[in-house]
Amino acid sequence: MRYSRLFPKSSKQFSQEAILASHRLLSQAGYIKESVAGRYYLLPLGLRVQQKIQQIIKEEMDKAGYQELLTPILHPISLWKETKRTASVGFELMTVHDRNNSEFVLGGTAEEMLVDLVRKYQISYKDLPINLYQFSTKFRDELRAKGGLLRLREFVMKDAYSFAANEEDFIKEYKQMWQTYLKIFERLGLLVTVIESDNGYIGGEYCHEFVVPQESGESRYFISADGSYAAHEDVAKIRLENKNIDEPEKPLEKVDATRGSTMEDGAKFHNLPLWRELKNVLFVDENGRFILAVIRGDLDVNETKLTHVSKVYLLRHATDEEIIDLVRSFPGFISPVGIKNGLDKDLKMIIVADESLYTVKNAYSGANEKDKDYLNINMNRDFKADVIGDIAAAFEGATAPSGAGVLTAKKGIEVGNIFQLGFYYSKKMTDATFFDKEGKPQPYYMGCYGIGLARTMATVVEEHHDQNGIIWPESIAPYRVHLIGLDLNDKEILSRAEKIYDSLCAQGIEVLFDDRVGVSAGEKFSNADLIGIPVRAVISKRTEDKLEIKKRDQKQTQFIPLKEIFKYL
Repeated sequence: MRYSRLFPKSSKQFSQEAILASHRLLSQAGYIKESVAGRYYLLPLGLRVQQKIQQIIKEEMDKAGYQELLTPILHPISLWKETKRTASVGFELMTVHDRNNSEFVLGGTAEEMLVDLVRKYQISYKDLPINLYQFSTKFRDELRAKGGLLRLREFVMKDAYSFAANEEDFIKEYKQMWQTYLKIFERLGLLVTVIESDNGYIGGEYCHEFVVPQESGESRYFISADGSYAAHEDVAKIRLENKNIDEPEKPLEKVDATRGSTMEDGAKFHNLPLWRELKNVLFVDENGRFILAVIRGDLDVNETKLTHVSKVYLLRHATDEEIIDLVRSFPGFISPVGIKNGLDKDLKMIIVADESLYTVKNAYSGANEKDKDYLNINMNRDFKADVIGDIAAAFEGATAPSGAGVLTAKKGIEVGNIFQLGFYYSKKMTDATFFDKEGKPQPYYMGCYGIGLARTMATVVEEHHDQNGIIWPESIAPYRVHLIGLDLNDKEILSRAEKIYDSLCAQGIEVLFDDRVGVSAGEKFSNADLIGIPVRAVISKRTEDKLEIKKRDQKQTQFIPLKEIFKYL
């Protein structure tokens, strides 16, 4: 490709909103251009990189025995209603109507479509497991589209779906995909950490993210000192020490407490440790039901864990007005003791207690009245929890659940994920079954697996760049060689440069040839550094019958005779 004809050229200008290096450099170098928020043009250079990423993914997926297909982008909304995901992810769905007024969802993920496809066939257990994948455009009506290619509303994803006869066979598929992903990211020049994560609206019981440690990332996770445990903050567990469980239970006591409304105010007023105080946080779910989360005072409530334990989709904090007028308690003085007694008949509430309450005796908290506290609260004696589970937020310095040292908090960019779905979809969708050895229909045991191509491209740039521009790994660089011609107003040099360009192309070497006349060496070198092609080859009067070679990730240059250039490359 001749740089004189390349669309567009590199630019020194970039949006002030381009805070991340990948956003700024990909825009400046002419790889991407924003259309509207969350949607980008992939320009010729950018498309070449994405196609190479896609090819590497395809090669490794095919090696593993997975089969590529393509589903329609428009999903009949009836399929999403069948799994009730219109309610769980409605804020992210985008819908359209055709001329027959049929309603469709712009696909954000394709579980329903693949289940619908597979159930159209009479599949035997002998045909399983099956793993089908595609590269397709996804649409997600993100609340916050930012960071260039890291958070988009429209993007190409590799998504795969496995169908197995049982959990044992699924686990083999899961582990194989795990290893396939590690090979893919290694070829892309990315060193990933695999962390436990939240399955979110995808469904299933567990999943893992493949994260590239990066301060610019949005994924915050905790990792143990020996690396044996790593988990996203949404699901990270901690080991809690017992506090005073050998202490005899004392009688419940209600006392005056003229204090402020914070946890620290309570600890200071009673001169008792924070861990002995009950933290009571009142939420409201999507159906208007109150959920009181009760946890040890030195811990915080993890809202993601709370949604799972409570089996709800959405939570919001109750307002002061709701606490006073409906629950008949008081902000800063909420207590699980007797809180349900003042509720109207049409109001519903569940109390969700954290497992940390097993580690403390004779706790204290508010008494559902202003300036009144309870002392010596003990769960199961003074209040009953409707649900008991892990709703505690992990924190740096906490002990890893395995006991293997303390946890360290890190940030990273999620480049891939794998999900255990189990029967989540196959039991919700009718006839999503195969025939077992006895000829009886059985639901599929499923998994799904995703890699976002544009996000991966941006992550590579976040990992591989310097102050001058991008440094592409050779495996996905748009071109192998950036040939720069200097002194091209000299016909002999121009002729020699053209011959080298033609020879390289004839040998199947991808070349970007800066053939511009009248442009300074400094500008051409600056453009080359910004674009980031692995090898820069310069021809000029100075080089004579050689090429001046410089690798993008190195400072030194060397002169290679023209006759040896193919061997060198």
